[in-house]
Amino acid sequence: MSRADVHIVGAGLAGLSAALALSEAGVRVRIHEASPFAGGRCRSFEDPILERRIDNGGHVVMSSNTATFAYLAAIGATDRLDGIVPARFPFLDLATGESWTIRPNAGPIPWWIMAAGRRVPGTRPADYAEALQLYFAPAEARVADRLDPNGPLYEALWAPLAIAVLNTDPREGAARPLATMLANSFGKGESACRPYLAANGLSDAFVDPALETLAKRGVEIETGRALSGIEIERGQAVALDFADERLMLRGGCVVLALPPYAVARLLPGIVVPTEMSPIVNAHYRLEAPVDLPGGTRLLGLIGGTAQWLIATGDILSVTVSAADALAERPSEAVAALLWRDCAAALGHPALPVPPSRVIKEKRATLRLTPAQEMQRPGAATATQNLYLAGDWTQTGLPPTIESAIRSGSIAANAVLQGHGDRPRAPSPLE
Repeated sequence: MSRADVHIVGAGLAGLSAALALSEAGVRVRIHEASPFAGGRCRSFEDPILERRIDNGGHVVMSSNTATFAYLAAIGATDRLDGIVPARFPFLDLATGESWTIRPNAGPIPWWIMAAGRRVPGTRPADYAEALQLYFAPAEARVADRLDPNGPLYEALWAPLAIAVLNTDPREGAARPLATMLANSFGKGESACRPYLAANGLSDAFVDPALETLAKRGVEIETGRALSGIEIERGQAVALDFADERLMLRGGCVVLALPPYAVARLLPGIVVPTEMSPIVNAHYRLEAPVDLPGGTRLLGLIGGTAQWLIATGDILSVTVSAADALAERPSEAVAALLWRDCAAALGHPALPVPPSRVIKEKRATLRLTPAQEMQRPGAATATQNLYLAGDWTQTGLPPTIESAIRSGSIAANAVLQGHGDRPRAPSPLE
């Protein structure tokens, strides 16, 4: 066998999650990553313009994300997230200046909608019952088919949540994945929908401690190593081709923790989702620590271009999902446009624009339409010793951090169950 029982291609959260589960079960693992760093889209880097360490994008973890918190516990990093406890979600309407905070209550019965100070202004408790339409949606239903685009909650709550979760316009986005997210969080009460943010960056919370844990377990991690081809004979992968090496598997297994378009290139004929949706992020360095309206590190904006603001010291970060038009604009124009919304929220002048960094992820996640949702594959493939992982695979969840981590655990379990010479061991992420 070639220095490993399982070769994992891709060191994003899906690949790291699979490696943790397999190494915990006593499997020899080797990770191959094409880029110079691990973490994929969930990482931090030193920015020379801002002179700060920033994240490539804004990510919020919910307290209902059981796989994520199991992953963090496995790498000793649970304390590297800041929670908004009790759960609350401040919003500001830039068009009207009106602000409100969604404050769920403990327990699954949502009595918070009965209290005017906990819900969207101008709405009635009966308006929230519309969300039940999502739970009975057929597979082909879109969000806007089940939630009235002209209703009192659509622009103020349903659309912001749908865009953030699905990274897809609600007029196109699949209803069922949004229903799953709402059922797992708001449907279970305050303790299940607490937002968590990385205290000192995504790499500090999710990547660096994972690499340290894997290194202690003897897992090899090689960066700058792009996979160019896979040789398959009689239904089994027998070799992996890299620029500098043909790696003979000799009975080993492979987990491809890569984006769907990369998997399609390596495995012609496989059915995977083909449409991706962009996310645009902007980071601004201010002259003092950022104090957001609403009193938390997170603020939702309505009526502008910016969607969510995250405060980290003197860095203000903006996230815009389903950002097709914005991703095509010059970065300087994007920075000025988004700062205008930020300035309005903070009471700052729109000019000059503070030092900024714009990050465009043009293929951030799936465009989660009903058709694309139905093309998400499971972990097993037609090749006996070849498995898939990634937030885009069929995890039962929208493509999020939780989905990526869960997919790695699912793939690891498939590997363990698929090889009778190795007993099934429980995953630490289950």
